[in-house]
Amino acid sequence: MPKFVLASLLVTSAAWAGPPFETDDPEPVEPGHVELYLSATARRAGASWQGSLPLLEGNLGAAPDLQLHVVAPLAFARDNGGPMLWGMGDVELGAKVRLVHESKWVPQIGVFPMLELPTGSAARGLGRGTPEAFLPLWLQKSFGDWTTYGGVGVRVSAEAQSWFLGWEVQRRFLDRLVVGAEIVHETGEESDTRFNVGLVVDLGEHHHLLFSAGRSIGTATTFQAYLGWLVTLGPGEEDEKEAPPKPE
Repeated sequence: MPKFVLASLLVTSAAWAGPPFETDDPEPVEPGHVELYLSATARRAGASWQGSLPLLEGNLGAAPDLQLHVVAPLAFARDNGGPMLWGMGDVELGAKVRLVHESKWVPQIGVFPMLELPTGSAARGLGRGTPEAFLPLWLQKSFGDWTTYGGVGVRVSAEAQSWFLGWEVQRRFLDRLVVGAEIVHETGEESDTRFNVGLVVDLGEHHHLLFSAGRSIGTATTFQAYLGWLVTLGPGEEDEKEAPPKPE
């Protein structure tokens, strides 16, 4: 049964990374801010389906340039028209660290090591069965309403090692809509190149709707999709107004 790759999460005020895309960026959540996701994911290969419903995700801005990350999915799997199986999926833990801030000529650079714990049942197709580490390096550069980011990472487990390469380009429209597209390639026993197109709709200051869909390139039987709702929490405008004025 094909593996369903769960990407890391991050949303910022200017650029969107992670959901609804697989590619991530180096920009952590601001200190004291929290991002909470409630989402559904699905991937089809041939007559088999895998995914999660729901997928609970969270990011915490723990310190300047440091974000803590957790994913807890309720996974499902259906193999070749058989019965639909449900259960706890693999839990993911991570920490994003920004190493270089963006300047006029220099992109943001950061790392986002993650560890996937084998909490799901591999025998039922709901988990990997062994721990897996993902060690990526991410870069990002913005140009007005345009933002582009991506990078390379290695997945390491006791059974195998594979590489992930991904890049995304997005544009903001009308202050409330972000549209983007990405291309991803993964090596391994089942090397795969795929693309996603997606959008993010700002429903308000704290609520956002996310969607993406795509498929593998050159393989007519694979498809993946993401639908999610994001709530952002943090210091409000009143706290900002109470802050002392910056010296000129």
